[in-house]
Amino acid sequence: MVRRKDIDGSESVPCFYGKELRWKREAASLTLQQLVEGSFYGQSHLSEIERGERRMPRDLAEHVDQVLETDGFFGRRCEEVRKARRAGHASYFEKVLEAEKHAEAIEEWSPTLIPGLLQTGAYARAVVRATHPLEPQERTDAKVNARLARARLFDDDHSTPEYWAILHESLLRLPILPPPEMAEQLDRIATLAHRHRITPQILPWNCGAHPFMLGTAKVMTFADAPPLVYTESLHTGDTIDDPALVKEYRRSYDRLRAAALPPEASLALIEEAAEDYRNGKQRL
Repeated sequence: MVRRKDIDGSESVPCFYGKELRWKREAASLTLQQLVEGSFYGQSHLSEIERGERRMPRDLAEHVDQVLETDGFFGRRCEEVRKARRAGHASYFEKVLEAEKHAEAIEEWSPTLIPGLLQTGAYARAVVRATHPLEPQERTDAKVNARLARARLFDDDHSTPEYWAILHESLLRLPILPPPEMAEQLDRIATLAHRHRITPQILPWNCGAHPFMLGTAKVMTFADAPPLVYTESLHTGDTIDDPALVKEYRRSYDRLRAAALPPEASLALIEEAAEDYRNGKQRL
């Protein structure tokens, strides 16, 4: 019999919440399946909550409180878990944080910035500081650390989603950092590509009109849920789940991918730009 892994409740608020949930469930002599009966969720969803890997939806928390007779405990605390999970991120980004971890594939179009999942610490700090120049240093540090933590999904070779990023060529020539740090940023993208963790494509600056001339897009698909699209502007973001609209974004992204350079040529261009920064020969 395989011995189950214990939960360290001191690791984080979600882990503490999950450990308490498991303790209450087992004290009531209920299996995962028995506890979710009558709700719209499966036992795997509840198991991930117990391990601190997934947030508790409000309706499921209320269901659990009713079954376990916990007087609203989990309903009251699920908001604290939600806030803890998004620490360092804007509230409108909350759905994306969880979706990235469970996605089978993530496809991203980024015309003006290196995507957050690919940013180095120096690049992330420059972006955050440019957007919020007067905020306290500790708040900037929290945002940078939170952004870097998201990229840990590339560390696990077995559960990493397929990640496909289309970047505008101008990002390779836009020196928002000193040359050595820009080289490091582009090296990170190239390293992930060589490790087969990501597939980058470059949209040439002279490609002409293309389907995504306005806005950004992150298309996420899942094994057990409908696809989502996330779009973002300066201080707002929107998660889209309407099937018809998601289909339109999907179609536009596929057309954009057809206009971009092939992955091999794109990777060569990224590495060439990194070498130019290292040698002080960056081209504008």
